[in-house]
Amino acid sequence: MIHRRTVTASLAAAFAAPNIALAGAKAPGSVFYNAVGPTLAWWRADIAAASLTRQGSVNLPALVQYAWRHPRLPVLYVASSNFVPMDKPDGKHHLTAFHIDPANGALAPYGEPVPIKARPIHISVDHAGAYVLTAYNIPSSMSVHAINSDGSIGAEVKQAAPIDGGIYAHQIRTMPSNNALILVTRGNNAAAGKPEDPGALKVKRFQGGQVTDVASVTPPSGGLGFGPRHIDFHPTKPWLFVSVERQNQLQVWHLSGDTLDTPPMHVVTTLAEPAHLHPEQMVGPIHIHPNGRFVYVGNRASGLIETDGKKVAAGGENTVGVFGIDPASGKPEMIQSIDTRGFHPRTFSIDPSGKMLVVANLLAVPLRDGSTQPATLSTYRIGTNGKLDHVHTTDIETNGMTQWWSGFITL
Repeated sequence: MIHRRTVTASLAAAFAAPNIALAGAKAPGSVFYNAVGPTLAWWRADIAAASLTRQGSVNLPALVQYAWRHPRLPVLYVASSNFVPMDKPDGKHHLTAFHIDPANGALAPYGEPVPIKARPIHISVDHAGAYVLTAYNIPSSMSVHAINSDGSIGAEVKQAAPIDGGIYAHQIRTMPSNNALILVTRGNNAAAGKPEDPGALKVKRFQGGQVTDVASVTPPSGGLGFGPRHIDFHPTKPWLFVSVERQNQLQVWHLSGDTLDTPPMHVVTTLAEPAHLHPEQMVGPIHIHPNGRFVYVGNRASGLIETDGKKVAAGGENTVGVFGIDPASGKPEMIQSIDTRGFHPRTFSIDPSGKMLVVANLLAVPLRDGSTQPATLSTYRIGTNGKLDHVHTTDIETNGMTQWWSGFITL
């Protein structure tokens, strides 16, 4: 374990880095991270070549769920879980802080892992870098942990009033103002005689770590037929882009300050062939290009069928959908649908320069022809027109586990 004082000194030095850059030093690069089971690895990214070279790794107390960087300090916060329900004594659910080496992205533990109450399906950090926000899917809820001045994780903020957690929380993000947040709650499809659970965008006031319910925003259906998974904010316009998992849709909502106008401005399919749905075809992550002209969504075909007594991939669209964004109206229009060279693109990330995209496909899966499609990392160049050009695919050995999270971080 690295000594706390050593890391604190490194953090202080990191604050001075921007002044060095202004003096003419080389602009900071980026590093790519991916997680397989409890192992979080970092890769050197050659943006011009759209290539990755693995450098090293660290292990978490349990399976990596999500990660988020501090907005100023070189600290990465990682959520991990062994998926054991919160009422069981052998559950392992944690938030862990890591110091990011500004030279190469190497990670060093920064303090002890902080136990939390249940599986953390998503985490983020507010824009001020004062709090870690955690979303839990079962039971659907959220929590707020203070971030100490040195970047280490502090105590959970006790809430003054109960919080509406909706049904199956999937993401938590602060609004651009940092005075409100959105808890994205997916709901559930009808199954086994159980009716559908509605989804919603839960808008909440956020002040001093305290969360107050404001609105449960849905289309006119009241949340039925609405299964939002992830959101992303346009960098310059008051537009919220939503990937709607259960309906394979991309929706655009208008932001009025810290509230959402209903109904959504635009609703389009994320699929190239929406009339030919395969089992468990669902939309996944969403990211807007740094220039605000394009939005990318991951389409995941996760279904299995039985053939000759074996479970094999059922087929479908494992793709990245590329959409141009009309600069006046915000309307997205599909300009490309490209294969991810793998099964179930769980996550993907765009490098901060906007020139490279990497897809992390979830796991290895048997195919109908008797072969196996391995888990993969697929790299793409991003053209000036927003379209993707596949460059390379790397097979990832998961040893029966999953490649659950990935992302670029600016050094």
